[in-house]
This record gives sequence, structure tokens and C-alpha cells, in this order.
Amino acid sequence: MLSAIALALTQASTAAPIPPIEEARARVIANDSALFWAAFEGCAPDKLEPLLTEDFRMLHDLGGEVAPDRAAFIGILTEQCADREPGGKSEGYKNRRLSVPASRQVTPLGKWGVLERGMHTFHELRQRPAGTYGADDPGGPTWVQVGGARYIHTWKWMAEEGRFRLQQSLSIDHGEATAYPPKEG
Repeated sequence: MLSAIALALTQASTAAPIPPIEEARARVIANDSALFWAAFEGCAPDKLEPLLTEDFRMLHDLGGEVAPDRAAFIGILTEQCADREPGGKSEGYKNRRLSVPASRQVTPLGKWGVLERGMHTFHELRQRPAGTYGADDPGGPTWVQVGGARYIHTWKWMAEEGRFRLQQSLSIDHGEATAYPPKEG
């Protein structure tokens, strides 16, 4: 009994209070970057576990409940990354996500965590035909914006760990990118 009390007191004294909002914002932005790099461009699903709560859930306006928990989400991304490998059905496919500047808002949720809201764009690496940008343009790989969306994330403060983990991702208002350069006429 005494050791259980000592353990509880030790855990209570090592639990970190939620940081002030500016520090919380900086941490969430860093986590957001790491999350989307691992899920998209880096194709490194093994990097996701420390960023997500075990009960993480992803909801999507086009796909519904995409992942009911962390394990399912990591499994989906592991499969997608394997498909990009040589011989895979999406061999060589590359994509990235970019946050829209000045669209991000981070709001405290008491001492529980923070709410992050913003907009992002999606891009694919494609082969640009020679001459696209004039006679001297040799063509080559180029990132093409293919769409965008809004997102709302709930980041839970893990006091025992002294960090935020993403508990829920809501991805909404997906749409195609407008043609660029615009067509004349």
C-alpha cells in the first residue's frame, strides 16, 4: 500500500503542466509538421506512434471514419508506403502536404489540450513536359497542387510524457485545385 502511494506521488510530481499557449502552439506546429511529413513525403509510418494517442481517430468528409484508432491508421499508411516501393502498384508515387500560411489557429482546451484548425494543400510530384514554361524549359519533375482542404485537430496534453499527442483529426472541405496557370479565354 505504501509503495502504491509513493508511486502515485512520484507520478504526480513528474507530471508536467500544460505549457502556455505560445509554447503549446510551437509544439503543436512541430508535431503537425512531423505528422504530415511521416504520412506524406517521408512515407515513414513508424514515426507516427509517438505523435498519436492510442485511441486516435480520423474522420474525413469523403471517406467517413478512415481510422478508428492509431494501429489502424499506421496500418493504412504502412500499406500505402509499401505500394510506393519498386514493384508496388503505386511505384514511385510522391506527394506532400503544405499548410496554408496564416490559416492555422491554435486554441486552448482548458488544461486538457489544444484545438488546431487550418487549411492545407496537397501536391504530387509529376513530370513537366519540355517547353511548359517557354522554349528553353527542358521539363522535369515538378510539384503540382492537386487539391486542398480544411482540418481540425484535437491535441491531448500528455502530462506524464510532457508532450502533446493527436487524439482526433477531422479533415473536411476537400476540393480540387484550380488550374494554374489559368486558361486564357
